[in-house]
Amino acid sequence: MFDFRNSGLILLALAAASLVSVSATSAQSVYNYNRSQTLLISPEGDILDYVPEAGEVFISRDRMGRTVLVDRMGNLVATEIPAESYYPPRQRGRDRGLPGVYDPYAEPQPAPRGWDDDVTTASIPDAAPGAGIPQDGVPQDMPYGGPDLPAPADTAPTRMVTPEIPVKSNLSRLEITALQVFLDREGISPGVIDGKMGQNVNKAIVAWEQMTGETLDPNNADDILERLRLSGGLAIKSYTITAGDAAGPFVASIPDDYAHKAQLPAMSYTSTVEMLAERFHMDEAYLRELNPGVDFSIPGTIIKVVEPGPAKKGNVARIVANKGLKQVFAYGEDGSLIAAYPASIGSADTPSPTGTVTIDRIALNPGYTYNPKVNFQQGNNTQVLQIPPGPNGPVGTVWLALSKPTYGIHGTPEPSKIGRTQSHGCIRLTNWDATELAKMVKPGVTVEFVE
Repeated sequence: MFDFRNSGLILLALAAASLVSVSATSAQSVYNYNRSQTLLISPEGDILDYVPEAGEVFISRDRMGRTVLVDRMGNLVATEIPAESYYPPRQRGRDRGLPGVYDPYAEPQPAPRGWDDDVTTASIPDAAPGAGIPQDGVPQDMPYGGPDLPAPADTAPTRMVTPEIPVKSNLSRLEITALQVFLDREGISPGVIDGKMGQNVNKAIVAWEQMTGETLDPNNADDILERLRLSGGLAIKSYTITAGDAAGPFVASIPDDYAHKAQLPAMSYTSTVEMLAERFHMDEAYLRELNPGVDFSIPGTIIKVVEPGPAKKGNVARIVANKGLKQVFAYGEDGSLIAAYPASIGSADTPSPTGTVTIDRIALNPGYTYNPKVNFQQGNNTQVLQIPPGPNGPVGTVWLALSKPTYGIHGTPEPSKIGRTQSHGCIRLTNWDATELAKMVKPGVTVEFVE
């Protein structure tokens, strides 16, 4: 996809950069020799204050026809714009929105972190008599637990044709990371971002093609890097660990025994690295791999993380849970695909429901009520236990109660296992995918289970 061309002028400038140090003004003067009416602007909207080293950048054009400098990985270094259309960052902030003001580098809105104020967060609420499920009917979905209650098959399942899954990619680890980040930004989740090709990534490629009508070749690195650049820039960025990040709150470990879980103040993260991995949609081991020898508990430490982008927004009218693909599809009222997520959906021993049900209730950051008389007996625990909320709780950070008693769509304390293991009957997503979906649905939305 790239159309790189050499430029004698830029090569002269780059050669000069290896001999002398230049300021922002002189760097622009070198580049703009006989072209004083244009400027090179960084992706952040500032005048480029250096000349890249020779051989490190190429000249290309973006989809708007503008001249751009791109590095070897396809990342945007600078864009050439008319000098008269450039406004310093402070002035751009004042002028944004006024007619006639050219602002190609408007600062993007930050990705939402945490919970919105307009969504109730609490323990999974009690249902009204005869409606939904009681709090103590929340399904168990953790190791060492018993199965969910079986659901009768009262409607015939819809059968879907399994799409052709792409062949294994020949991309490098960083290029696969770029592909995963691009898909995540598009609202087609690859699950945890780990720089590895697998079925979650392959399924996401197929879903993206269904959503857009375009073709995405998993072996075409140039095309992937160009799409990544246009979707928001670099796949990996620097992040400084804050005092708040390092402070937690954290717990030393998450016990297996439910009686011990109930004694914790919260089912919190166990470390800064676990928290940051989930925040940036990453596999915890991959985050450590990108930052060898780093102590994540020290504020001010600069680390490398991926940049997944903001959560997808929209109004989901229908959800399809494909048991065979282990994937959830969210559709709008017009039938268009809004988002797709890898999922763990039931098993042969503890199957998920069949047919169509509806979402009854939505709870963010839910608590969990263990009741051995309703679900199962865990260990030697024979009494009802209240397990506090938290990302490491049995249902993670989200519970979408379904009209089929004891079943729901929820998060998980183990995001790296999504789509790779089976559940106890419910639909299990990563916490960030479950949260994104929860904010696009409302009670009454249908959920269809297909084979």
